Amino acid sequence: PSSHSLSGELHWQWFPLGVNVVKFGGSSLASAPQLQKVLQIVKEEPRRTFVVVSAPGKRTPQDIKVTDLLIQYYQRYLNNEEIESTISAIIRRYEDLFDELHLDKAVLADIAISIRQLATLPKENNAFLFDYFLASGEDNNAKVVASFFKQNGLDARYISPKELGLLVTPEPGNARILPKALEKISVYRETQQILVIPGFFGYTEAGEICTFSRGGSDITGSIVAAGVQADLYENFTDVDGIYVAHPGIIEQPQTIQELTYREMRELAYAGFAVLHDEALMPAYRANIPVVIKNTNNPHHPGTLITTSRKVKHAPVVGIASDQGFASIYISKYLMNRELGFGRRLLEVLEKLALSYEHMPSGIDDITIVLREDQLTTEIENRLMAQLQEVLAPDELRITHHLSMIMIVGEGMRQRIGVTAESTMALAKEKINLEMINQGSSEVSIMFGIKKEQEEKAIKALYRTFFHD
Repeated sequence: PSSHSLSGELHWQWFPLGVNVVKFGGSSLASAPQLQKVLQIVKEEPRRTFVVVSAPGKRTPQDIKVTDLLIQYYQRYLNNEEIESTISAIIRRYEDLFDELHLDKAVLADIAISIRQLATLPKENNAFLFDYFLASGEDNNAKVVASFFKQNGLDARYISPKELGLLVTPEPGNARILPKALEKISVYRETQQILVIPGFFGYTEAGEICTFSRGGSDITGSIVAAGVQADLYENFTDVDGIYVAHPGIIEQPQTIQELTYREMRELAYAGFAVLHDEALMPAYRANIPVVIKNTNNPHHPGTLITTSRKVKHAPVVGIASDQGFASIYISKYLMNRELGFGRRLLEVLEKLALSYEHMPSGIDDITIVLREDQLTTEIENRLMAQLQEVLAPDELRITHHLSMIMIVGEGMRQRIGVTAESTMALAKEKINLEMINQGSSEVSIMFGIKKEQEEKAIKALYRTFFHD
């Protein structure tokens, strides 16, 4: 089914009955004009009964995010430095919103108290201290948004993750949802109110605040959607959807109309910053479609992410890239017949607490790709020495400053020659391949190249697969 906007444009219409979970990012909540847009979006669709919010983002390119101010506050408090100026700057950000929106200052007083109380938390033996500081941005912003909604005629209220039942593992900065939490959250599915929920954190069973990893508010939205068995999880940001390539590299790239979860996970892993790859998992497991939309252009259909897409794209749906990799090349004649070779290699990595990202191999050689920020000079020297001692390779070398370029698309399985087209496009630009790896899922092909050739490679691949 479809509907028409006032301008006469055709837009997708979602599911005649049910519940939608909506998440708004920091840029959507940074100022009064942005919050007016958010209000209108929620008012337009009665099914938008669960609203997950981030901390206020930047109002201008020169502005500072509230989260960054909270990090500064935490560091100064921890180091016994002057904190009053930072506290005042944080409170002022909320105060500006209250003034511009003409909101009841009683809520602002509560927010100011909660911000100041952070400086009373114990520093010693407090593994969750940083989480308390970070979570404050989202928590207080949810109170602002709920107050704003209520003042503008919506039956809305702030609800803390604790009341909602969002229970997580006690892993500071890397919390994971506990299975019992989804059952607790499901109780709220039939709510008659609009519940405004702070993103980014949950509570441990011992009652401690614990934050998710990067992209945490996206994770909260996905968890709530799974818990209430939402018909749709709408993730509002500041772009019209997911582009086939980075708009900073490709001028006016196409928007992807529809993606599968597998395609999105591959693209998110390889550098697509619109949605953190971990955020998809709760919604994916609950089979809930996700749509990426633009707060500043809400009637654009955006990008839909589902378990199986109906839109037939070309074989390649997107090109992503990420920097900061190193590769270790190991060659040894008859490696394939040497029992335990792979096990001994992985044991060396494990002993040095190194995780690897990819491990393409041949008959007599294998390449380990890992994030190079793990490699201090000391660890790298120990790694190479131990690999030499344990494996006795014919050749062993490490290459730094690599970028990984990934082309993604479920349709590649049915299309012959995608790899050949890709390598030919890169060869024409004289881009040397340090590594090539096709996943067993056949949804992606990855190329390792020198970092300085990254933009040239993306442009070459874009011309090959998306040039009109």
